[in-house]
Amino acid sequence: MFTALSDIYTDDLLKHGVRFQTLVEEFIKIYGTKPTFIARAPGRVNIIGEHIDYCGFPVFPMAIVPDCLIAVQTLDGSSTVKLANVNQEFSPREFSYSPTCTVAIDNSQHDWTNYFKCGYKGALDAIECFAPKGMQCLMDGNVPQCVGLSSSSALVCCAALATMKANNKLLSQEMVVEASVASERYIGTNGGGMDQTASIMSQPHSASFIEFDPELNVTPVKLPSTDPPLAFVIANTLATFDKATTAPVYYNLRVVETRIGALILARYLDIADRPACKNVDPLTFKIVMDEYFSGKDTAGRSDVEVWIERLEAMLAASGKAFGGRPDGYTREQIAAELGVSVQELSDKVHESQFPVRAERFQLLKRAQHVFSETLRVVRFRQICEQEKSADTSDSDVGRELGALMNQSQDSCRDQFECSCKELDELCTIARNAGSLGSRLTGAGWGGCSVHLVYQRDIDQFVDTLKEKYYDKHSPDLTPQQLSDTIFVTVPGSGAGIYALDKD
Repeated sequence: MFTALSDIYTDDLLKHGVRFQTLVEEFIKIYGTKPTFIARAPGRVNIIGEHIDYCGFPVFPMAIVPDCLIAVQTLDGSSTVKLANVNQEFSPREFSYSPTCTVAIDNSQHDWTNYFKCGYKGALDAIECFAPKGMQCLMDGNVPQCVGLSSSSALVCCAALATMKANNKLLSQEMVVEASVASERYIGTNGGGMDQTASIMSQPHSASFIEFDPELNVTPVKLPSTDPPLAFVIANTLATFDKATTAPVYYNLRVVETRIGALILARYLDIADRPACKNVDPLTFKIVMDEYFSGKDTAGRSDVEVWIERLEAMLAASGKAFGGRPDGYTREQIAAELGVSVQELSDKVHESQFPVRAERFQLLKRAQHVFSETLRVVRFRQICEQEKSADTSDSDVGRELGALMNQSQDSCRDQFECSCKELDELCTIARNAGSLGSRLTGAGWGGCSVHLVYQRDIDQFVDTLKEKYYDKHSPDLTPQQLSDTIFVTVPGSGAGIYALDKD
């Protein structure tokens, strides 16, 4: 629970106060009464660790200041949910609780309220509520949409929190994350949990090292203190990507490719019939790695050393396992490798729920990205937490972190093939403009990029991006639109409920 805006935001409290007050006033205009609370969930920027969360591996995001707000008043004696949005582009909607399916979600219709319905359904399932209260809701979101900053996950998390609070049952952060991850799958997105975990569990002033296997664990990690200080700049390419509608050829396809890769790698390593791997759904690269090294002696080595040794071994093994088909596998070739029919393969990867379209599945490239990207995450955290030696300067720290981010972008472009020409161009311009490291963030295929720069260089850096990218591609942007398109961010707080006075 938040009792003051200073619990949520570290600066610009007056601006945030005006936004909250405006939301309350608009709520009163629409519903004729005052809301009792405001649910809030932030977007996130992933600093490093792209497309590896659903493979079971750790990631390194941080919550950002832009967020989703939902003002709520409950309705006793009714199960109707009324939804409105301060953005007039999004029409009001209304639905009622159904005892048979909770709420109908039509994935064929790309409607903003589908994400709210996902959070609503997931929350009621999680708290086992079969007679929910009605809700009057007004949403205000300022996380840029379809750009890789998790606007959809912020809405799902916010809706789940709002629904739990309205029905007087708030769960632990871990359980809210679990419910939110399950919720988003109702709309056909097969994600891994990073977005929801960062939105719910982030702490102010810290990024998060998030581990998913064998269980969810979030470690706050402060970014290194350097002179001059480091900062992150988010720059939107303005090339939009809708994760839900393009999932069969982009996002869900990559998930399926890694799932198939894990199944074949387990067979190659002769561990597929072990209990830890056999009939596990889903089998991930992390499970395969852990089982292959189970029982191996780690005495005398640090956790980081063990991570690096195992990931490097998996890089080598995946090169051998998939290297014979560098151009990819057909469905028939995959089925033959696994000793199943094509239909059994489709059932195994849940294609009826998460459909994909591909002639060939690029298992070598995907595996090489996943294991090398996880190595970069581990090393990034190591640099952030280690004490600087006498031989290490502040500039060395910045260069090392930046190099990992640049390598990540190169791998996303070449191995995971989730970049695009706009992201490539913007990252190239940024590196030439003084960025220590530049990479896509979020799912990719458009959207936002994140850049590590020295604070002293921010103004010149931003001016260069405006001149060489935005003046070229979007010359008609207003100053306000530009400030929303490229901005400096700090690690923000996670989601919560803001209580309103009863008067």
